[in-house]
Amino acid sequence: MIDWLRSFSKGDNLSLFWRLFYLRDRTKQPLLRQALTFLLNRIAHRHGGYIGNGAVFGGVPTLPHGLHGVFISRYAKIGRDCWIYQNVTIGEVDRSAPEIGDGCLIGAGAALVDGIKIGNDVKIGAGAVVCTDIPDGCTVVAQPPRVIVREVVRDG
Repeated sequence: MIDWLRSFSKGDNLSLFWRLFYLRDRTKQPLLRQALTFLLNRIAHRHGGYIGNGAVFGGVPTLPHGLHGVFISRYAKIGRDCWIYQNVTIGEVDRSAPEIGDGCLIGAGAALVDGIKIGNDVKIGAGAVVCTDIPDGCTVVAQPPRVIVREVVRDG
């Protein structure tokens, strides 16, 4: 109980946020949808981040530092089991936002822009600015982004 209270007071516990987020996506009534959007925007603002109305998530992402400085475009698509650290920007250019695969880790301060595709199990280092497609199983660092490790995925 104490751990839950501590993480809630720091803003790291976003369980209410995600419940409201998925409820808003399922809601058909326009007035209730607008009320939920208002609540979500207030919660995100309180925690110092923003998640766009149309952002698509394959599952609840892990945000170890809460929404602190996280900006996710409304056109973004994020896969399952992704870890997103603080001050990450997943932005759009001309209504085209990144599509992130499953099991990705995005380090603190990283920026992903334009309609790029990030493969499954990709690790993006802190401060990297990614504006090109990244294949599965890579580790990406620096600016311009460099692939420093490319894991070979073998079947069976």
